Amino acid sequence: MSKVQGNRNGSAKQLHVPTPGKATVLALGKAFPSQIIPQDCLVEGYIRDTKCVDVAIKEKLERLCKTTTVKTRYTVMSKEILDKYPELATEGTATIRQRLEITNPAVVEMAFEACLACIKEWGRPVEDITHIVYVSSSEIRLPGGDLYLASKLGLRNDVGRVMLYFLGCYGGVTGLRVAKDIAENNPGSRVLLTTSETTILGFRPPNKARPYDLVGAALFGDGAAAVIIGSNPVWGQESPFMELNYAVQQFLPDTHNVIDGRLSEEGINFKLGRDLPQKIDENIEVFCNKLMAKANLKDFNELFWAVHPGGPAILNKLEGTLKLTSDKLECSRQALMDYGNVSSNTIFYVMEKMRDELRKKEGSEEWGLALAFGPGITFEGILLRSL
Repeated sequence: MSKVQGNRNGSAKQLHVPTPGKATVLALGKAFPSQIIPQDCLVEGYIRDTKCVDVAIKEKLERLCKTTTVKTRYTVMSKEILDKYPELATEGTATIRQRLEITNPAVVEMAFEACLACIKEWGRPVEDITHIVYVSSSEIRLPGGDLYLASKLGLRNDVGRVMLYFLGCYGGVTGLRVAKDIAENNPGSRVLLTTSETTILGFRPPNKARPYDLVGAALFGDGAAAVIIGSNPVWGQESPFMELNYAVQQFLPDTHNVIDGRLSEEGINFKLGRDLPQKIDENIEVFCNKLMAKANLKDFNELFWAVHPGGPAILNKLEGTLKLTSDKLECSRQALMDYGNVSSNTIFYVMEKMRDELRKKEGSEEWGLALAFGPGITFEGILLRSL
């Protein structure tokens, strides 16, 4: 099912000592569906699969694919799925049951593979996991994927479970904030945080009445990620690489409709306001200063940046407004290029690239920010410290 990626980090050199009692990231893993789509091949495949004959729509999708900067993406969708469920590519057909038949097991399987990679990197027994935080905007059922995943991993039956559904792109950073709170308020706890997403709920034929469908087709991908969070790392057994020092969530009043997602009989429909990058741009500096004030930080360019890459326009706006040097958002841009926007997962792909980057650099930055934006408009931010 999945392509799994994780690497053991036990031999990494410790640059800074963790603050006692503060949550740290102890390990990270990721996983993807087996099908990879080069962006150059996406248009022909999408037009063929949806039986679209509108030349103007094809040309628009080609333009969008170039502007996203995405090079490759992974997807659960396959020829086998479309052969089994041809109604997914038929306009106006009630298909929510069929979509959930695909997504519910698919997201748990990807999360399972990502968790296995993460636990392997961590190096401790699965029985030492005390809590699990499960994040997804791609499944709907009772009980939720958190229980299926806990059972599949062989976690203790008294593991504390938290499920975060339908947060969209900021869900990964929300998960970090929740895991941080659990870890810091339950001494000795080890929290497995996992995110898993697929675009199956939103797959449909193009329609001029739904222009954002094409943006989604050009930008979004599928995958999963997992991290283990805990305070006071056990030396010789654990290798923390990032401290979660301080977290803030904030919503922008009267922006509920800028990112609008509605579940219907045909799946999930999204509308994205053109003013989204501008709304973020107008509020980002004050938000970042609130996080930085906790460590008396002043200069944006003295930080490292792990920003959810919602799209190139958001990254460009943020870079310009904060007057960041061109290298500061490179990890975000590279994650977008390699995987597309994978919703709640993407921040972890950025953090992994940032971890590798910080290890390479002599005298690298100690402090940084993790940022994500999503429906609300909601801002999630964490003041990070490299270890």
